[in-house]
This record gives sequence, C-alpha cells and structure tokens, in this order.
Amino acid sequence: MNKLDYPSLGETVYEDQLPNGLRILTVKKTGFHKTFAMFAARYGGADRRFCRNGEWIDTPAGVAHFLEHKMFDMPDGSNVLGELSARGASPNAFTGSDMTAYHITCTDDFYPNLETLLRYVSTPWYTPESVDKEQGIIAQEIRMYENYPGSVCFYGLLGILFDHHPLRETVAGTVESIARITPETLYDCYGTFYHPSNMVLCCVGDADPAAVADLAGKLLPGEPGEIPRRDYGAPEGLFPVESRVRRTMAVSAPLFYLGAKLPPEDDGESRLRRQLTGELSLEYLMGTSSSFYNELYAKGLLGRNFGAGIETAADSAFLLAGGESQDPEAVCGALLDKVSVIARRGVDTAAFERCRRARYGMELGALDQFGAYARALVRGAFEGWRPADVFTLLETITPEDAAGFICENLTAQRLAMSVVTPSDGAESDKDQ
Repeated sequence: MNKLDYPSLGETVYEDQLPNGLRILTVKKTGFHKTFAMFAARYGGADRRFCRNGEWIDTPAGVAHFLEHKMFDMPDGSNVLGELSARGASPNAFTGSDMTAYHITCTDDFYPNLETLLRYVSTPWYTPESVDKEQGIIAQEIRMYENYPGSVCFYGLLGILFDHHPLRETVAGTVESIARITPETLYDCYGTFYHPSNMVLCCVGDADPAAVADLAGKLLPGEPGEIPRRDYGAPEGLFPVESRVRRTMAVSAPLFYLGAKLPPEDDGESRLRRQLTGELSLEYLMGTSSSFYNELYAKGLLGRNFGAGIETAADSAFLLAGGESQDPEAVCGALLDKVSVIARRGVDTAAFERCRRARYGMELGALDQFGAYARALVRGAFEGWRPADVFTLLETITPEDAAGFICENLTAQRLAMSVVTPSDGAESDKDQ
C-alpha cells in the first residue's frame, strides 16, 4: 500500500491496487464520524462504441445510465436500498459522460454497508421483464428532461459544438434508443466495463485502509479484466458546426449557454493543469467579482444564476458559460469586447492573484466535503492525476497563461450559443 502524506494540507491518502486490478484510495479522517464510499466504473453515456475480445461493438444511447438503474436488482429479490437505509446509510448513484458511480454515506456500520455496496455493484441481474419495466420508467425520466429548459439549452449547445462526438446526445439516451436495450446488451456492457481493472473504490472518513482493501479482495472477482478500447469517432475540429441554435419553451426569461471546444489533452498532470488554467481564466474574465459580470449585472443583462466552467469527458473538453439574460447576443458581444481588451492589455495581475487565492481556499475547503473529495480522487485515478496536485499546479499558472487561454479560445469563430426563449406559440427555430 502506498502512503502519500501531505503535511501542508494535513492529509494522508492510502493507495492500493489489488491483484485483480482494482485501485483503492482511502483517506482516513480522524475526528469525523461520517464516512463516504464510492465505487465507480470508467464507463459513461459517451462510451457507446468499444472493442471487446477483438470485436468492435456498437450500443444504443443510454445503456450506461440504464445499467446504473438496474444494478440495484438482486437475483434473490433482496432490496439493497432498504438494507442500506435500515442501517442508517444514505445510498445513491449517478452516470456521467465517462463515469458511473455508486456511493453511500453513513455514520455507523460502515463495513456492513460497504459490503452491501460492493456486493450489489458486482452482481449483475437482468431479466426481460425487469428491462421492459425499466424502459417505461426511464422513458418518463427522458421526457421530463426534454421539458426541462436547462437541459434543452445545454444539449442544444453540445449539438452545435460537436459534429459527431457522442457528447452530443444525453446520457440517458432517447425513448427510441432505450427501447433497443435488451438483457444481453446490459450483460455485454457490464462484462466489458464493470470489472475491477476498470474500476476504483474510494473511501473518505472513519475507514481503515487495510480493512477496506481486505473486504474488497474477499468480495470482488480475483482476476483482472481487459481494459476496453473506446471509439468516439474521428477527431473533431475546434470550430462549431453552427454558431447559434434557438428553442422556444415555457420560460419566464431567455436562457442561454455560450461555449467553445478546447484542444484535446492527454491524461495526466497536463490535463489537470489545462483545466485549472481554464477555470481560473474564466473566473477572472467573468466571475462574480469581475468587471464584466458587474457591468452587465448593473445593466440587467445578467442575473445571479450566471456561471462559467470547463467540462472534460470522453477524450474531449469544452468551456461554457450561461444563465438568464434578456439579451444573450448583447452578453456575447460584451464578452468579445472584453476579450479584445485583454488581447491588447493583458490580464490584471492583482485581480488574477485574487482569483487564484480564492480558488486555493475553495480547494482547501473541499477536502472536508467528503463526497466532492471522493469524486475528485476517483476522477484523478481514471485520468492520471491526484487532487493534491491542484495546490502545486495553482502556483504555476501565470496571468500570461490566463491571457493566452482567453484570447485563443474565446473568439467569435470558436464560440457557439444556445438560447431558449419564452414561448409565444411559434415553432422552435434554428439559425444556421
């Protein structure tokens, strides 16, 4: 077991890898009663085409999310959610574009709860009857998100940013795509992605690293599996497919997302540094303390729900910013004006340093948010970096790095915008 001490952070991370390939990360939090455990597979909604045993397999959109729903079924009919809740644990799960995770939070009976978590995630059980039933349940969920303006606006942006990358489609799939999912589909995808070599177990809180590793070694398969190769299609260019898309829905004010694709980045520290550089740059440019945000807020063009960030998933990355605005085009124009000022004058060093210090403090606080900490540990394990690297890398990012990121990526040619406007009875339209 590898013990990583970070004295300046007051943190110790224990890393272990079992003979079956499972990576285990444990952070023992002395003095805390709560413990959080996450068991995650590197498999998400974008992983629709993959190679298994030398054969390329195509699957419908939504299989990863469907699998997440079905993993709570057990062959003996036992109710694992009820079992966990009866012991005071709070269970949940989520599916992203490139990761599916199952997690529990509890203050007592941690090891029995962890055993239940490992047992049900490692026990696939799918029948035609249960799949048919779940198709109806997930179809309702899909229709709900199709009527949710935030989701419509977000995926509208991805639909014009990307030409063919599976990020264009929702993680849950469509009503039509999930209708093609069968028990065999689920077993194929489970066998490909849900083996210890493609998974990470992370525990943060009152947990003993050796006891966690011992329990995982006893309960999980003993042999490693084949790490699947994924195919997301040919590399995408940096320019969007279209610059604008508009929809009309029942909203009280226009909702918008601006975005731009980012150049691809390999796994490892360089990916983390690029993400930190982008997030610091966006915070400096349009965060709530920026002149851009405050000027537009004073004019009524932006509200308190405005935000910006970097999304990285499935060998791709993009920046986005959005919220409500009575005039999204004016926001876009003001943003490009601000970028042109930075191109001429550079980034204000003092303001950038304030953003960096604020981010440093936020990252320190996140070390005591067990769920967020575990998620960062898991993602870092999948992508080849450690959350503690953040603090070192933050010191290396310069105002010149921020200016370069802003001027390179936030250009009129690279930006696209999705807008949802209040419905007036007209059909939705798309601007070419």
